[in-house]
Amino acid sequence: MKMNYFVVGTNDMKAAVNFYDSLFEGAALEKVAPSERMTYWLGEDFAFSVAIPFDGESATNGNGTMVGFSVGSEEEVIKLYEKAIELGGVSEGEPNRRGPRFSAYVRDLDNNKICLAD
Repeated sequence: MKMNYFVVGTNDMKAAVNFYDSLFEGAALEKVAPSERMTYWLGEDFAFSVAIPFDGESATNGNGTMVGFSVGSEEEVIKLYEKAIELGGVSEGEPNRRGPRFSAYVRDLDNNKICLAD
């Protein structure tokens, strides 16, 4: 298993994009904004994003924050999703194809949001 991407929440997308554009200046990263609520910076083995929280609440140092794990296959996504639920995690999105990836979302015992993707 390896780290896939990391997302931090924001209440001001324009300010966040300006900050990270400046911070990442000179790095070999491509900026992609697939929607008004999310912007990515992508590089070789690197993906970072700022996002307005999906639930519509204010971003905090936890709301809008999510860690993603690339687990290798659709079967492994399903297996780890079911295991997380079995261990007391809470579903935030059952295994399914979302855009180019097959993924599932869970919250751990401390309410941290985790994405499992193929």
